Amino acid sequence: MNAKASASTRSGRSGLRLCQAVALCGVAVLTGCTAAQHRRGADRESYKIIQQKEQAVLGHTNAFRIDTPYSSRKPDDIKSPEIVADRMREAKLTLTLADSLRLAITNSRNYQLRKEQLYLSALTLTRERFEYVPQFFAGSTVTGERASDGTRSVGVKSQAGLDLLLKTGGRVSLDLANDLLRFYTGGRSDSSFSTIGLSLAQPLLRGAGAKIAAENLTQAERNVIYEIRSFGYFQDTFAFDILSTYLRLVQQQDTVRNQYNNFQSRVTLRERSVALAVDRLAPFQADLATQEELSARNSYILAVERYRNTLDQFKITLGLPVGFDVRLDDGVLKDLEMVGLMPVPLGDEQSIQLALVKRPDLFNEIDTFEDSKRKIEVAADKLKGDLLLFGDASLRSEGNHDYAKFDINNYRVNGGVQLDLPINRKLERNSYRSSLISFERQLRTLSLFLDDLKNDLRSDLRSLDQSRQSYDIQVRAKALADRRVENSELSLQAGRIQVRDVVDAQTSRVQAYNAATAALVDYHLARMRLLLDLGVLKTSKEGFWLDAGDLPKTQAAVTPAAPDVSNQLITPEQLFQNDKK
Repeated sequence: MNAKASASTRSGRSGLRLCQAVALCGVAVLTGCTAAQHRRGADRESYKIIQQKEQAVLGHTNAFRIDTPYSSRKPDDIKSPEIVADRMREAKLTLTLADSLRLAITNSRNYQLRKEQLYLSALTLTRERFEYVPQFFAGSTVTGERASDGTRSVGVKSQAGLDLLLKTGGRVSLDLANDLLRFYTGGRSDSSFSTIGLSLAQPLLRGAGAKIAAENLTQAERNVIYEIRSFGYFQDTFAFDILSTYLRLVQQQDTVRNQYNNFQSRVTLRERSVALAVDRLAPFQADLATQEELSARNSYILAVERYRNTLDQFKITLGLPVGFDVRLDDGVLKDLEMVGLMPVPLGDEQSIQLALVKRPDLFNEIDTFEDSKRKIEVAADKLKGDLLLFGDASLRSEGNHDYAKFDINNYRVNGGVQLDLPINRKLERNSYRSSLISFERQLRTLSLFLDDLKNDLRSDLRSLDQSRQSYDIQVRAKALADRRVENSELSLQAGRIQVRDVVDAQTSRVQAYNAATAALVDYHLARMRLLLDLGVLKTSKEGFWLDAGDLPKTQAAVTPAAPDVSNQLITPEQLFQNDKK
């Protein structure tokens, strides 16, 4: 074997070794990372981002997971009959308010959707961060050829390297390549060469600088923060909605009981009227009592139907099968009566100042407004010309050299500057103009949010005062209604009044009882709605509906309690007065 053939053989072996290494790496990658491993990797990275951002934004982290009972199973193993059977289940449950909140967090479709929305924002951030991580690549191509002259050959091309995107807008690439061509017939000599290449490109005008080039990464980082704030406020809003529905349901339970008691009273009235019609009442009085009994019966049936429909909708909200027989614990009404009408010692100005530092969605609106400013600068940058600084260097060897024995003097260097004048920038011009319009839209959105917030708080405070006065009125109305019914029944027995008078008294009593319960529920929901709009309703507390709320102690200390104005009414002159002299 001559020296030339020996060198060709050694070079061929070097190329084959590189080819084998690349092939082994490819096989390891293809067989070593299963779909389940990729999923766990995505979860680890996304959950870590969420925990880090929560700690930075909220000062604490939550046990955040998006897994459901189906998440650990293969999709093909989940059959539609299983879903049908699950929703057709029947069971009996007695739910307290705390139970309902826990079930809603676990089963609610809307709650799960919001968790997934937060997770996807973190997943998007992993993609943007990945753009600035060295991107390794490797591959090998083996080809065989038979030429028209009968010559047969085998070629092996192998390549490996990395590509790195810089936050300055530049890009660096490193490439290792080996090309081997071996002839088996025809008497032609084998050939092989290896190359190491390094290239760099850096924009100097358009697209230069981290503020411009890394805009997508910046926005993705901020979007995760926005989602964390939104999800935190959604949790409080969601808990308030569950609480509101539960209280309205137990209020309906109380209405059903009142309607049933009213029906029983009408039955008694009809029986008494029929007996008195023998010698004390006219026959039409007994007919009137019978008619009112039927009316009360119908009202009770309608109240039952409304309650059942609302309860079925509540089951869907909780994620329970509608076929479940659910009973609610109405002891929460007694708890609300025991704590009484807890005051919220805040005025209009104090409430808006508190909301300005507590409402997380307000922070999102302000930050989105700042984003719109940044988008203008990014869009303006695209109007510039392109000035690209580039350069590359390579080492190439042929024959018996491998990557460890390159002649460093046998290099090739290329570099220069590429200029592209901003002659055609109509699309960029339109994008820039659009960014200015978007900025002004966001400015108006922020101002509207602030107006709506102040309006909501003023409305909440008025509703709270109105509910407090209504409850005081209805409590007294209940006592009067009880006395009126008692007196009217005695008077009917004595023959001093007619059946219509008793009917009116009974109707007023059931209305007073229903109104008193409604006023109690209205007040506590108005109070918690105010705390929610202030951003201080912390639904993570056990029994938060009985808690006075996280109001600043300094505010409570310097602000006097609201005076009792249950007997004071604002006059039309005071309401519509003109302060101008």
